[in-house]
Amino acid sequence: MCVFMTVIRPSLGSILLFGASLIFAVDSATDPLLPKEFGGWQIAGSVQTSKEPSQADSVNSALLKEYGFTDFAAASYTRDDGRKVRLKAARFGDSSGAYGAFTFYKTPQMLVEKIGDQGAALNERVLFYRGNILVDADFGKLTAMSAAELRELASLLPLPAGNTRNLPGLPAYLPAQSYVKNSAKYVVGGIGLEKINAPLPAQLVNFSAGAEVVFANYNSSGGPAALMLISYPTPQIAAEHLRQIDAATQAGTQPKADGSFPLDAGRVFTKRTGPIVVVASGPLSASEAISLLASVNYDADVTWNENTSFSKKDNLANLLVNIILLCGILMGLALVAGIAFGGIRIMVKRIMPERVFDRPEGMEFISLHLSDHGVRPQDSKVSSTIKAS
Repeated sequence: MCVFMTVIRPSLGSILLFGASLIFAVDSATDPLLPKEFGGWQIAGSVQTSKEPSQADSVNSALLKEYGFTDFAAASYTRDDGRKVRLKAARFGDSSGAYGAFTFYKTPQMLVEKIGDQGAALNERVLFYRGNILVDADFGKLTAMSAAELRELASLLPLPAGNTRNLPGLPAYLPAQSYVKNSAKYVVGGIGLEKINAPLPAQLVNFSAGAEVVFANYNSSGGPAALMLISYPTPQIAAEHLRQIDAATQAGTQPKADGSFPLDAGRVFTKRTGPIVVVASGPLSASEAISLLASVNYDADVTWNENTSFSKKDNLANLLVNIILLCGILMGLALVAGIAFGGIRIMVKRIMPERVFDRPEGMEFISLHLSDHGVRPQDSKVSSTIKAS
């Protein structure tokens, strides 16, 4: 077996670019989470900061760490009219972590708000995230301008660099029909999976294989049902885990201490679409389960990388431009040739008149002179016709 290895020697420019990106990433991670003022609000007192997730949420500190928690800040703000608001901001390693924490803290009673990337509100509490920062605002009194003020706050939050701002695409595959509002939860580890009471244990999901999970509740004729989407890096890995889930479901027992993971989840319906394993559970009829599973279909986004430089044969626009240029060149050559031919002819006629062009011997006209040889009058028309021709 032959192994081909390519040795890459980084240039000075690439090293400087990489160093600059690292400096930018470090600076963005150390930017203050909360501004001193926004939308007429002024900070009151000092800002509480910490890198311990327990300072942000002592009960769910392990979950915040699982989402990639990096630091936390809290501060109080006041306005001239006497109103107050308490802000808590948690920063994560990427936007997926902030989104996951947002789905965990969001409750079904909350109303959707257009603040930051996503927002939700209930009474005097407003929860939103922008980029990799999750903000929890607790107002003493909400007004009609509170949402606009928080939008200004969201615009002042530092954003992560590069691909860390990309949100997960898995939640987009959740069907909208019969969906229970605000029930979707995004999970990246076993702690989060346990807190949402998922139908599968973390051992079967196997987050060490690069899995991510979206869980949501759905209404059915028999009662509340659950839909769980598990995304793996490749379809092959997903197919292997689907076989394990089916085997555990058919076994119908609780996880054993010897390392095997059978499952007792009642009615469980499974399917694989691309790298996504779909698990529907609960009091679903067969027709409802089939309809729910059929609503999830993986849409592969294929990128074809190829050379962007076109040759003259491949680029039609280049061919048309060349045709126009060729026509212009031919017209120019014809014009130059016509002027040159006419100019040379005139110059030769002036230098050597009647020697090259318009010589008398070359301009003789042959005529019959029929009238000089006794042609009859009735033949004069024929003669004139011949001369005319």
